[in-house]
Amino acid sequence: MRKIAILGSTGSIGTQTLEVISRLEDCEVVALSAGRNIKLLEEQIRAFKPAIVAVEREDDAADLKQRVADLPVKVYSGMEGLIEVATYPESDILVTAIVGMLGIRPTIAAIEAGKDIALANKETLVTAGHLIMPMIQKHQVALLPVDSEHSAIFQCLEEEKGNPLFAIWLTASGGPFLGKTRKELENVTLKDALKHPNWSMGKKITIDSATMVNKGLEVMEAKWLFGASLEQIRVLIHPQSVIHSAVEFADGAVKAQLGTPDMRLPIQYALTYPKRRPIPGEHLDFYKMAELTFLKPDEETFRGLYLAKKALQMGGSMPTVLNAANEKAVALFLQEKIGFLTIPEIIEDCMDNIMMVDNPTVEEILETQKKTEDYIESRYVS
Repeated sequence: MRKIAILGSTGSIGTQTLEVISRLEDCEVVALSAGRNIKLLEEQIRAFKPAIVAVEREDDAADLKQRVADLPVKVYSGMEGLIEVATYPESDILVTAIVGMLGIRPTIAAIEAGKDIALANKETLVTAGHLIMPMIQKHQVALLPVDSEHSAIFQCLEEEKGNPLFAIWLTASGGPFLGKTRKELENVTLKDALKHPNWSMGKKITIDSATMVNKGLEVMEAKWLFGASLEQIRVLIHPQSVIHSAVEFADGAVKAQLGTPDMRLPIQYALTYPKRRPIPGEHLDFYKMAELTFLKPDEETFRGLYLAKKALQMGGSMPTVLNAANEKAVALFLQEKIGFLTIPEIIEDCMDNIMMVDNPTVEEILETQKKTEDYIESRYVS
């Protein structure tokens, strides 16, 4: 029986992870964390019977304790609670489905406790990859990507150890604004940006897809996950989202992973690796595919991708600046306080004005995050 802890169980990835687990007879949920969706978390506790849970705030923890007083579950709150869930002694694997840099400390704690990591939190590697990857090796734990593109690359590289890698082809749908000009993006609304053509995701990642920042973050992740250089990681617009990514080898051979746009596949693969299990629903039907198209990304219009590559080249704490600026800017856009094109403008402004730290510690990463947020507050929030 594989025992699973989940950070971010009430979000998009978290709820789909629980859906997957509900069909797997050899998997058991032992610990959960959530933000402030106490009602849904209570439903999850009653359905999956975890031993411990954590929530963001103390008052919500007090409320939840009353709601589940009839059950033998311990309730924690804050960062202490996240770390309790991440390091719960009975768990085998931690699914990091929490959004944002909040996931860094509990992920590190889980690695140090010897837990395998099913990684769905981009920010962990984007901002702290230089710390995380040596720890993964030191503690000899597995790091299994849940993101569909990185899972695809991971699957393509299986059985290829030692064969020279030429390029990674990281596919992107292009989001809801594929083919638009900057002029056409000037007046797009929040509702427009949340209409992703293929994937069902949380609001933040959906906006990141629309700006192409998401693909830039994935380029950064790919560097750490697969030991590739920036020059080897190539972004390819593929509107149909059938090819989830591909790997090109030195002899010119290309291996790609294809499938329907369904996050349950990479989630389940991470939980059951190296075995594959059936998933209910439609499989890819080659007879119904009229065409597969590919385009070069427009980094002039969608500067989020360009800025992410620039931050990766600069290194140090600059990826943290980019990530923190994007998180804050997207939050402002979701509150309809700024326009869509202001998101990359804020990111670039922060990259130009926040001092970079070489080889930052966790404390310096979090300090850089705060400096970036404070800078945005002083410049863009009235």
